[in-house]
Amino acid sequence: MSSNIHANHLSLDASSSSSSSSSSSSSSSSSSSVHEPKMDALIIPVTMEVPCDSRGQRMWWAFLASSMVTLFGGLFIILLWRTLKYLWTVCCHCGGKTKEAQKINNGSGQADGTLKPVDEKEEAVAAEVGWMTSVKDWAGVMISAQTLTGRVLVVLVFALSIGALVIYFIDSSNPIESCQNFYKDFTLQIDMAFNVFFLLYFGLRFIAANDKLWFWLEVNSVVDFFTVPPVFVSVYLNRSWLGLRFLRALRLIQFSEILQFLNILKTSNSIKLVNLLSIFISTWLTAAGFIHLVENSGDPWENFQNNQALTYWECVYLLMVTMSTVGYGDVYAKTTLGRLFMVFFILGGLAMFASYVPEIIELIGNRKKYGGSYSAVSGRKHIVVCGHITLESVSNFLKDFLHKDRDDVNVEIVFLHNISPNLELEALFKRHFTQVEFYQGSVLNPHDLARVKIESADACLILANKYCADPDAEDASNIMRVISIKNYHPKIRIITQMLQYHNKAHLLNIPSWNWKEGDDAICLAELKLGFIAQSCLAQGLSTMLANLFSMRSFIKIEEDTWQKYYLEGVSNEMYTEYLSSAFVGLSFPTVCELCFVKLKLLMIAIEYKSANRESRILINPGNHLKIQEGTLGFFIASDAKEVKRAFFYCKACHDDITDPKRIKKCGCKRLEDEQPSALSPKKKQRNGGMRTSPSSSPKLMRHDPLLIPGNDQIDNMDSNVKKYDSTGMFHWCAPKEIEKVILTRSEAAMTVLSGHVVVCIFGDVSSALIGLRNLVMPLRASNFHYHELKHIVFVGSIEYLKREWETLHNFPKVSILPGTPLSRADLRAVNINLCDMCVILSANQNNIDDTSLQDKECILASLNIKSMQFDDSIGVLQANSQGFTPPGMDRSSPDNSPVHGMLRQPSITTGVNIPIITELVNDTNVQFLDQDDDDDPDTELYLTQPFACGTAFAVSVLDSLMSATYFNDNILTLIRTLVTGGATPELEALIAEENALRGGYSTPQTLANRDRCRVAQLALLDGPFADLGDGGCYGDLFCKALKTYNMLCFGIYRLRDAHLSTPSQCTKRYVITNPPYEFELVPTDLIFCLMQFDHNAGQSRASLSHSSHSSQSSSKKSSSVHSIPSTANRQNRPKSRESRDKQNATRMNRMGQEKKWFTDEPDNAYPRNIQIKPMSTHMANQINQYKSTSSLIPPIREVEDEC
Repeated sequence: MSSNIHANHLSLDASSSSSSSSSSSSSSSSSSSVHEPKMDALIIPVTMEVPCDSRGQRMWWAFLASSMVTLFGGLFIILLWRTLKYLWTVCCHCGGKTKEAQKINNGSGQADGTLKPVDEKEEAVAAEVGWMTSVKDWAGVMISAQTLTGRVLVVLVFALSIGALVIYFIDSSNPIESCQNFYKDFTLQIDMAFNVFFLLYFGLRFIAANDKLWFWLEVNSVVDFFTVPPVFVSVYLNRSWLGLRFLRALRLIQFSEILQFLNILKTSNSIKLVNLLSIFISTWLTAAGFIHLVENSGDPWENFQNNQALTYWECVYLLMVTMSTVGYGDVYAKTTLGRLFMVFFILGGLAMFASYVPEIIELIGNRKKYGGSYSAVSGRKHIVVCGHITLESVSNFLKDFLHKDRDDVNVEIVFLHNISPNLELEALFKRHFTQVEFYQGSVLNPHDLARVKIESADACLILANKYCADPDAEDASNIMRVISIKNYHPKIRIITQMLQYHNKAHLLNIPSWNWKEGDDAICLAELKLGFIAQSCLAQGLSTMLANLFSMRSFIKIEEDTWQKYYLEGVSNEMYTEYLSSAFVGLSFPTVCELCFVKLKLLMIAIEYKSANRESRILINPGNHLKIQEGTLGFFIASDAKEVKRAFFYCKACHDDITDPKRIKKCGCKRLEDEQPSALSPKKKQRNGGMRTSPSSSPKLMRHDPLLIPGNDQIDNMDSNVKKYDSTGMFHWCAPKEIEKVILTRSEAAMTVLSGHVVVCIFGDVSSALIGLRNLVMPLRASNFHYHELKHIVFVGSIEYLKREWETLHNFPKVSILPGTPLSRADLRAVNINLCDMCVILSANQNNIDDTSLQDKECILASLNIKSMQFDDSIGVLQANSQGFTPPGMDRSSPDNSPVHGMLRQPSITTGVNIPIITELVNDTNVQFLDQDDDDDPDTELYLTQPFACGTAFAVSVLDSLMSATYFNDNILTLIRTLVTGGATPELEALIAEENALRGGYSTPQTLANRDRCRVAQLALLDGPFADLGDGGCYGDLFCKALKTYNMLCFGIYRLRDAHLSTPSQCTKRYVITNPPYEFELVPTDLIFCLMQFDHNAGQSRASLSHSSHSSQSSSKKSSSVHSIPSTANRQNRPKSRESRDKQNATRMNRMGQEKKWFTDEPDNAYPRNIQIKPMSTHMANQINQYKSTSSLIPPIREVEDEC
């Protein structure tokens, strides 16, 4: 029906336009005859089904009048009410004054009687006000969005307003005014229902309004005035007028408020964006509706003859091009009203377009590209990585986490950072788009944590900025991240990097932090300095351990170069796997040998569960321990698939297999009696261990410290002396003042330290502390006897060392030489050419913006030392320079003494041969350490010669620990046990309380803690393994050392040019990790091994007499303190023994008066007996046999007990 009306309307308009184009010069009769068609054009379309006015009059004025009467009538009533109320208030005020005057005149008695009716009126008014207030409050609650009913009502009103606007869009295709039957027009019925609801809502708003006048004039009220009354007029007149129903579009302005009520919009940018869009669109649609009305109707004073047929959407187009480009001219306004409106709209619309559109585009452009939410994939775990997210940190993490050598990594990585990634980082994410997603946000915001589904994440990893200028501030930031994440989801597993060791204590304050449930803090300073400390005990160990927990791909080199053997070892990593039931009941050395020989696996440790089901990681525990069912083993292998052999191994099926690749899962079930030779755990011997070969010496076997004859007496004798910390893991002494350990240069020059450790430290008062305690603790582990401890001499700024001293004053054998590591005089004073290791550290590295200059101090110090020349005439033996010799192997010691001996090497005459390890911040700076290498500047750190030789260490290699710890948290425990000397969570809690080690009395429990493995280097030049050193197989050495001495070999430290046929003068060595069985050995090799604790060495050392012979034998291993004559005395050295003794005694007395020698003995200790012996012919021959220096100054040994 509506389409027919529309067609009739268009035909009438066409006839009207043709009639108006006829000649205007016709006669009056003809003009009157033409007037009839014009009137017909104005007739409202009528059908038989729609009763309407038969005269065809337009009734638009009736619709408009209803709105105007409502608007101005209500306004008049409000103003009239206010006027009457004001007059009433004025009258009451005047009457009150009159009555008050009468009260004063007539007295108080009469006044009470006259005021009683007034009080009754006031009570009535108060009751009326109370009733009105209640209704007003109820209406206010109904329309407010603070209650559920109010929110539902507000949303419903907005939705119905949009519905009414949609009905307007539908009706806009009909004529502006037409006859319609209310009972048959479905859209009119719906519009009527909507407007009835709007009328009720208007009543609520009116009641709740405080100021009725302002309410009557606000936009929403005006919209209701011009849209609600015309609907009722339509029902009465049976006709419809499109009119001002387009004003419903103004309701869109409230769209942002509705979304805020529903908690959809929360950020300021989103609210502002929706506000701008809603204002722009509502203004646009409302203006288009007005143009549509006046253009389709025409001007009233032109008798509506100048109208034009425009659809509503053509008017929308007209308004848009008018706002943006001032129109194209294809569509334009013809009526006077339309053109007048366009004049004003151009002024406002163009200004609005020019201001709103750029702002909208800016807000949309600034909208977070990575602001979505993570959608969890069923059957696939995900982890959240946050903290310091940069190209370097992310690339290093992904390279190790997604390495192909791991099993299928079915884990999705979600990165969360508050800064959007740059182009390079974005490209990296796109290359790994199948397993990596990035979201912009902060873990401190619970909303962002919900976006990345932290509650369902398998773990959360927090990366630290290793190069920040303020490490404490960086640690504080990461601790706050941990607090926020744990507060949101206490059960989430967190692995975080920490820069400073002392900040780990703050993590213990978090109630939900639980290291037993997998929470771990990887302290970079602790591990970095621990790695360096282990290199002081076995040079090159830092490189080997760093390569073990880093995933490296195998790089095959055909040429016979040192890189070939080094890279074969680099491809090895550390894995864990449960041991097969075939190993149950066997001792650890037996299983270790079987795995190495048959399975081609190197097992170095197991997870042992005690009787109370507590788990401990035991490194090379020895033959007293038998494998239990379900024991977890720690293996060194090149692939995770290779480690599966230890789980699949079956004696019945795989005993005769020679190819380890054929060892796969079998379906048989091993019977319990298949291994009758295996000892039952219940029948194990008290002395621990299975029967050994006849060649093994009983006194070299590992024993329980509490069962050694004579140990009870020793323990009782020392039970009242605190020489270990309260846990028994470290050597301890009473706190010392820093002044007692400070040496001047002249005093240091007269004190020759052999086999000591020189620590060159750069730092000042403002430098960040690097935590030197983590360097000293591994060197003071209790599994060393006191006489085996290497003396530590710090060379650096005394102001910086005073700040560190609070954490060092409980460790014995520590001295300080105030100075600078760049001063050769200071370096010569501490006899750097006689040290076992020189460590170069800097606390100023992160204070420089230029990364290439961050390591300048360390590089300059290293090059300075390497360029130094030393006089060969001093001829003092360098102690412990080549490595440890196991107990009982020193052939030079009388009666095969268990005191550790070592091989001698020629005295160092050039600084190049001094063992140095340099800490670097920037990996690329490693190229400056060795001037004679040919490393490419773009070469990765682990491929460079200084790193392969163990002379350089960078903290970046520790990045791999994050992924290694996630896949197996036992790996971090094993690494920490190896490098820290025995630090435990209990010890960390104790240090968190007091920030220092606490001394403890020696008890059987604390002394038992000394019985643990340590890393050492075994020399093949001489000793019981000398026959294997020249062309022997590494596998034979491995088995012999394991069977005979319970020593577990795991690598070789080989001369760089050992593969060359011609002899070379180069003394550089490189690391070979886990060589194969058939690997050929050379005599100059040093073997990395895990050595058992030697009880006999301590007992024999304690029982040594204060004789010259004992002093000589013990000085071979200990960090001896020597004293040499001055230069003048050296030239005129007395030839007789008596004159030498007299001169030395005089000099020592003089020095004792000037300064008390640094010592760890108490003030009331026994007097020191100094034994001075001349160099005998036998000693000279012995020195020549061990390739020592050409001339020797006999050492002056200070006799001292183990504590």
